[in-house]
Amino acid sequence: MAEKITINDLLRFRFPGNLQYNPEGSVLAFQVKRSDEKKNTYRNDVWIAEGEEVRQLTSSMDATVVTWLDNEQLLINRSTEDAQPGMTELFVINIHGGEAKPFAKLPLMLGALKEIGDGLYAASAMIDAEDPDAWKDTPEERKAKVEKLQAEKDYTVVDEVPYWFNGRGYTNKKRTALFTITFTPEVKIRRITKPTFEAGDFLVQDKKIWYTGNVKVNRRALTNKVYVFDTETKKTETVYGKNDMMFGKLIMFGNTLYALASDGKEYGINETSAFWKVGKNTAEKILKPEYGLHSSVGGDLLGGARQQVQKENLFYTLATEEDHTVIYRYDEHFVLEKIFDQPGAVSGIDVGKDKIAVLREDAVTGPELYTLNLQGEDLRRLTHLNDEVLKDKYIAVPQRVDYKAEGDSLHGWVLLPENYSPKKKYPAVLDIHGGPRTVYGEVFFHEMQVWAAKGYVVFFTNIRGSDGRGDAFADIRGKYGYVDYRQLMAFTDAVLQAYPNIDPGKVCETGGSYGGFMTNWIITHTDRFCCAASQRSISNWVSFSFISDIGLYFGPDQCGAENLYLDTEDLWEHSPLKYADKVKTPTLFIHSDEDYRCPLPEGMQMMQALANRNVETRMVIFHGENHELSRSGKPLHRIRRLQEITDWFDKHTK
Repeated sequence: MAEKITINDLLRFRFPGNLQYNPEGSVLAFQVKRSDEKKNTYRNDVWIAEGEEVRQLTSSMDATVVTWLDNEQLLINRSTEDAQPGMTELFVINIHGGEAKPFAKLPLMLGALKEIGDGLYAASAMIDAEDPDAWKDTPEERKAKVEKLQAEKDYTVVDEVPYWFNGRGYTNKKRTALFTITFTPEVKIRRITKPTFEAGDFLVQDKKIWYTGNVKVNRRALTNKVYVFDTETKKTETVYGKNDMMFGKLIMFGNTLYALASDGKEYGINETSAFWKVGKNTAEKILKPEYGLHSSVGGDLLGGARQQVQKENLFYTLATEEDHTVIYRYDEHFVLEKIFDQPGAVSGIDVGKDKIAVLREDAVTGPELYTLNLQGEDLRRLTHLNDEVLKDKYIAVPQRVDYKAEGDSLHGWVLLPENYSPKKKYPAVLDIHGGPRTVYGEVFFHEMQVWAAKGYVVFFTNIRGSDGRGDAFADIRGKYGYVDYRQLMAFTDAVLQAYPNIDPGKVCETGGSYGGFMTNWIITHTDRFCCAASQRSISNWVSFSFISDIGLYFGPDQCGAENLYLDTEDLWEHSPLKYADKVKTPTLFIHSDEDYRCPLPEGMQMMQALANRNVETRMVIFHGENHELSRSGKPLHRIRRLQEITDWFDKHTK
């Protein structure tokens, strides 16, 4: 028999990300994240791909890629444990040899950095709206402020909403601001947005900075506006000043500005963004894609990188079709060409002179770097970062199961244990994705492979509400817990029929985020599962709407409540907590105390409701973690999470 994939294998995986070609498109820089088990954190190394050669550029700096200074010199951001708060330490390294050299210390927590020309750069960074020019402080002033913050560490004052944001902590009065920066002969910084302004996407062309955003006072607006800053005249002009659009990615073809944006009129806040031509207070819809232009294929190993790239008059973007990632290319007339379409997931892209670089994962391979030619053909794998982890291991290959439910033709997959025998009885796990507008696909999902290695049949699917089949399919506003629940039960029936040696008395269920909501809903509406594990869940849409970082608009929008204050019955109707008196299923709750997307009280309410009725339950709270625990939480915390869930399944099946 082959070796088994284990929970601890997670510590051995490496995660490539942040793809950036040099200006001439001949050399690709990227970074690779790896676990540091002793310190329970991650370290990043910078790598280079030049032609077919791939080599590691840094090994001890814990550095990330910022941008290229020219075709040979790379600007990197070094993280150190003794770094001063609010500072960014930049180094420059030549890709053909030599040590990294100090380049600049910025009194800002740098976000994106884009070259304007003649040594001038546009940058984004976080500021405090009440102290917007803190970057001008002398070292003594900075030290005094740090000491003051330390003295106030036991107190947090909030006076706006949302006052926190998942992954960023408390964000009261914090804003993403835009700056111009020159580095030589000395560092000069100029803030170009107002203290209360929250900036979004920005692009640079003809010595101008085009950007989206809106002033935030008391509460964040869903809509935003478009502006342009002239770096020569130092003046800002409002391009689109109405409060009726949600602008995302900005695109410039020639001298015409376009944006991926939505007015949300047909399908609410989750409506697929269309291409809009943006003029002086005008927005003309040019084309609405059938599918969302991003990858929404879920996984627990996928790295992060940009998903859209403009190269002159061509716009490359990832998109999700049904259950996998494709690559689209639009020309300046928005004529679409699909240039890559294979099973699996692509989580990042960049375009060079004659190559397209992608981060890709399939059903039997962890995340790796690949290249394509500019026609989207000749797929070549450049890295083998995770070969050693999976060497001689049994990997369960997804087996497709087709079924029909609620008038929809659907499919899902089953992972079978090694040496699966129809003569044996097996326990099973139903795993439900988050979102709900995401999808499962044929990718290597570590947690599912662990369960298959332990003898479970694992099954998963994409029901209504999922991405990949257009807005109408994804739209379950006012239907949460209804059509989606019935389709999940239909899928479970289909799997048990296709694999009758699954023991129906030993079927477990789990899911996170939307999948956590659905777990809570399932245990309140059926007792067919022997146990459940509810992760980062929603139990009460009323409380969620008033405490989540997205709650004020997401809760009522998804539950079909036109008025958050008057239509609470709509929110309560879709709340699993309303039906908690019916629960019989032993349920584990996994939650993080810094999860501001689905805050901790959501899990606590449901857990207490079960405990109050003497239903077997257990709750594990991860301190210092947020909504991304299963994907980017600290290494040992991710191990503990998966161990808790697996032990819970084992307890109730074996």
